[in-house]
Formats: sequence, C-alpha cells, structure tokens
Amino acid sequence: MNRCDWPGNDLLMIQYHDEEWGVPLHDDGRHFEFIVLDGMQAGLSWRTVLHKRENFRAAFDQFEVQKVAEYDEAKVAELLRNPGIIRNRQKIAAAIQNARAFLTIQAEFGSFDRYIWQFVGGKPRRNQWQTSAEIPAQSPEAEAMSQDLRQRGFSFVGPTICYAYMQAAGMVNDHLVGCFRYAAAIS
Repeated sequence: MNRCDWPGNDLLMIQYHDEEWGVPLHDDGRHFEFIVLDGMQAGLSWRTVLHKRENFRAAFDQFEVQKVAEYDEAKVAELLRNPGIIRNRQKIAAAIQNARAFLTIQAEFGSFDRYIWQFVGGKPRRNQWQTSAEIPAQSPEAEAMSQDLRQRGFSFVGPTICYAYMQAAGMVNDHLVGCFRYAAAIS
C-alpha cells in the first residue's frame, strides 16, 4: 500500500496518517484540540506530540474549551508538574489564552468551524504533490489565518503552525498523489 512517507514505521503515526490527517474536520472540539496540539508542536516533531496526545487529553480536560478557558495559576502549576505532556509555560499559557479567544470567535461566528473554513473558501484545497519535498511549510492562506488569529488574541499560531493545522484539519489535502489516502481525504 502506498502512503505518504512521513509516518515512517511508527504505528501511531501510520494510524494518524491513515485515519485522521487530511480528513475535513467540522467539529469545534476537535478544532480546539488541534490548535492546542499544533501550538505544542512548535520547535518539536509531530511524532513527539502525537505520542503524548492521550496525556494531553487527560491533562486538558479532553480539550473542553470552556474548562481550559477557566484555568488559573493553580492549574498551570499542575500542568507544569505533569511529565506526560510538554511542560512549557509559554505553550500552556497560550493554550489557555487561545481557549478564551476561541470562545469569542464561537460567539461571533456561531462556531469556530464557520470562522476557520473561510480561509479556504469553505472547501479543502487539493494539492497535487508528487514528493514530500514539494510540500510547503506555509501558504498565503496560512499567513492570512495566522494574522487574523493573532489579531483575535491567539498565540503560537504562526504561518507554519497554521499550515500544519490546515493539513491536520483537512483544509488542505497534502497527501501525495500516489498515497492511497489522496482521493479519500477530500470525501
């Protein structure tokens, strides 16, 4: 079976590639989870974050945005002591700040999903990459998303993080043309 090469032989990465990555996402709870996890990835590999995802889910109340928005210094201290997650004070603070900004967007647009999909005109961008070397680290849409999110109070949402988020949420199909998931990712 042909698949993108980035999962390598890591079974969890293969499962993520085969079942989640690039599938159009329209669930606000999952959008928030991906925003937090992609922010946690900054400077690290996705493999590192993915292998800690279940720990993150437990530590961050299953990414219930309202709960995360209410975290206080005691909760931050608890998270900083949790060896199962990435214990970076700035990234943890960003997750809380982003939860609050996320709720504001939901109130303004009716859902975060309605807001975020506007950056690709409401439908996935379908690229036609032959090799991984062709896949960009960012795009004009990711730059626009990054700028708008920052203006709305988000942090750890640079263009590269936004592009990774767009890939994960299926807003852009960056499966290689020869990958068995290429055609299925947009359905």
